[in-house]
Amino acid sequence: MTENIRLVLDMLATGKITTEEADRLIDALREPRAGASAPNGADAQSKKPRFLRVMVDTVDAKEGPIKVNVRVPIMLLRAGVRLASLIPVRAQERVNEALREQGIDVDITKIKPENLNELIDELRDLSVDVGNQREDLKIKVFTE
Repeated sequence: MTENIRLVLDMLATGKITTEEADRLIDALREPRAGASAPNGADAQSKKPRFLRVMVDTVDAKEGPIKVNVRVPIMLLRAGVRLASLIPVRAQERVNEALREQGIDVDITKIKPENLNELIDELRDLSVDVGNQREDLKIKVFTE
């Protein structure tokens, strides 16, 4: 363990930073330096996002502070899209109808593996802060 990682863990233990902040700092410390180059194009590969992260931070009147931190592997999303493409067209229509009944306007026939790759490529440098009327609700969606 390096001295810098030990310092991050000490800050976490004393409550100076959150677990999410500690996770990001440690990930940043483990990344290769900008001047160092990886052989065989491995540097470009390491910059591809590996996770889709959704973070929700709010305060409930009864429960108090609520924090949700979901980290989904991109490979799981890709596998799910590939599996969804195997669903027969008639079943896809039924799924779309059931989603619409629940107020979700999504057409799963349009979700293809190549579309997911384009989406992931666009998300590489994207961080979405979802704002609303309530100042106590913060939602962040990003890739890492």
